[in-house]
Amino acid sequence: MDQTYMKEQPVLKLIVSMALPMVISMMVSSLYNIVDSFFIARISEDAMTALSLVYPVQNLINAVMIGFGIGINAVISFYLGAQDKKMADRAATQGMLLGTIHGVGFMILGIAVMRPFLQMFTGNAQIVDYGVRYSRIAFLFATALSWQLVFEKTFQAVGRMVESMTCMMSGAIINIILDPVLIFGLGPFPKMGIEGAALATGLGQVVTLVLYLAFYFTRPLPVKIHKSCHVDHAMAGRLYAVGIPATLNMALPSLLITALNGILSAYSQVYVVVLGIYYKLQTFLYLPANGIIQGMRPLIGYNYGAGETKRVHRLFADTLYLSLGIMLFGTVFCQLFPDSLIALFSSNPETIHAGGMALRIISLGFLVSSVSITSSGALEGLGKGTPSLIISLCRYTIIII
Repeated sequence: MDQTYMKEQPVLKLIVSMALPMVISMMVSSLYNIVDSFFIARISEDAMTALSLVYPVQNLINAVMIGFGIGINAVISFYLGAQDKKMADRAATQGMLLGTIHGVGFMILGIAVMRPFLQMFTGNAQIVDYGVRYSRIAFLFATALSWQLVFEKTFQAVGRMVESMTCMMSGAIINIILDPVLIFGLGPFPKMGIEGAALATGLGQVVTLVLYLAFYFTRPLPVKIHKSCHVDHAMAGRLYAVGIPATLNMALPSLLITALNGILSAYSQVYVVVLGIYYKLQTFLYLPANGIIQGMRPLIGYNYGAGETKRVHRLFADTLYLSLGIMLFGTVFCQLFPDSLIALFSSNPETIHAGGMALRIISLGFLVSSVSITSSGALEGLGKGTPSLIISLCRYTIIII
C-alpha cells in the first residue's frame, strides 16, 4: 500500500519494472489485432475491407474511453504523490460513474451510426453488410470495455502493473483462442463468420473485466471506488481537463484514417485494404511503446505531485531512449520484409506490391514519431493535456491531411 518507492528507486530500474508488464500485455494485444485480421482476411477481402472501414469508429470509441482513463490515471497519481488519499478515492469513484455513462452512450451510438457511416465510403452492399454485422455485436460490449479501462488505469496509477498485465493478457489470449473457433465453427461451436470475430473480442473484454474485479476485491488497492450516482462537477472537471485532450490525441488517428479512406477509396479498394493492414501492423510497434509510456505516466504524475522535478526529467529521458529502441527495430524490419508482412493478410499481388511500397516509405518516420508519442505521454502524466493535444494535432491532422 506504500507508494513512496515511486520516488526512491533508481529511475531506469523503476521504469522497466513498471513498463515491462505493460509491454508484454501490449505485445499480446498486438498479436490479437494481427490474429483477428488474419482470420477475417480468410473469410474474404470484402470482410477485411469492412473491418478496415469499421476500425476508425471502433478506434474513436476506444480513444474516448482510454483518454478518459488517462485522466483518471494522472489525477489519482498526482493525489497519491501529494499524500491525499481522500481525493484519490474521489477521482476513482467519479471515473467509474462517468465511465459507465460513456459506455452506455457509445453502445447505442455505435450501433445506430454504422450503416450510414459505411455507405459514405463504399457502394458495395457486401462490405456494408459485413461491417454492420460485425459492429452490432462488437459495440454491445462497450460498457464492459469502459469498466475494464477504468480499472486498468486505476491499477496502473497505483503501480499494480503485474495485475494489470495479467488481466489484459488473459482477455487477449481468450480472444485469440476464440477467433478461429467462433469464425469457422470448430468443435461444437457454430460457424459465425465475421460475427464470431466480434463476439470473440467482446468475450475477451468481459474476461478482462472479471479478472480486474477479482483482484480488486481480493487484493485491496490504495484507492477505493465507492458507490455514487452523483456527478462531482469539480472532480469531473479535473478528470476531463486531462481526459479530453488525451481523448482527442487518441481519436485523431481515427480522423486521419477516415479522411484517408475517403481519399483512397476514390482510387482503388486495394489502397483502403493496404491502409487497414498497415494500421494493424503498426500496433506491433506503437502498442509496446505505449506500454513503456503507460509505465512512465504514473511515475511522472507521482513525482510531480511530490515535487521531485529532477526525477521527472530523468523519467522522460529514459523513456524516450527505450521508445527509440523499439522504433529502430520496427524501421529495420519493415525495410527488410515489407512484402512478406503485407502477404500475411492478402494473396492479391496488387495489394502486396502497393502495401510493400507504402510500408517502406511510412517506416522511415518511425524514429521521429517516438519523440512525439513520448512527449505527449509525459505531458499527460503532468496533467498538461493541451500541449499534448497540440503535438498530436500537428502529427495527425494539420500536416498530414
